Amino acid sequence: QVQPVESGGGSVQAGGSLRLACVAAGKTGIYQFVGWFRQPPGKEREGVAAIYTGDGDADYADSVKDRFTISQDRAKNTVYLQMNSLKPDDTAMYYCAAAPWRPLPRPTLEKEEYPYWGQGTQVTVSS
Repeated sequence: QVQPVESGGGSVQAGGSLRLACVAAGKTGIYQFVGWFRQPPGKEREGVAAIYTGDGDADYADSVKDRFTISQDRAKNTVYLQMNSLKPDDTAMYYCAAAPWRPLPRPTLEKEEYPYWGQGTQVTVSS
C-alpha cells in the first residue's frame, strides 16, 4: 500500500486561508476513506474532516464546520482541505490518513479506523 502524501501547509495570519492537498491512492486508485487530522503541540490528535470518496459524503468536527471544506479530485487521486477564517487555535501539524475499506460507506473522524498515515504538514496561524 502507498502512504498518503500531504502538501500545502504554511504560516498565515488569523482570518486567512490555506488549502492542504493529500495524494491518497492505492493500487486501484484513490482510497475510499480519507481523513484530515491535526495535532496541536502537547495535545491529542483529533479528527478535523473526512470524506467517503465513493460519493463525496463528508463529515466535520464541530470546531471547523462552516470554515473548512473537504473535497476530492479523483482524476488526481487527491483530497483537499480548504481552510478559511483560520484562527490561532487551528495551529497544528495536519495529517492525512486513508483507509481502503470500512464496513459502512460513511466517512469517519475516528483515527483508529485509518491504517495509512502521511508525514504531516505544519499549519501556523498567528494573531
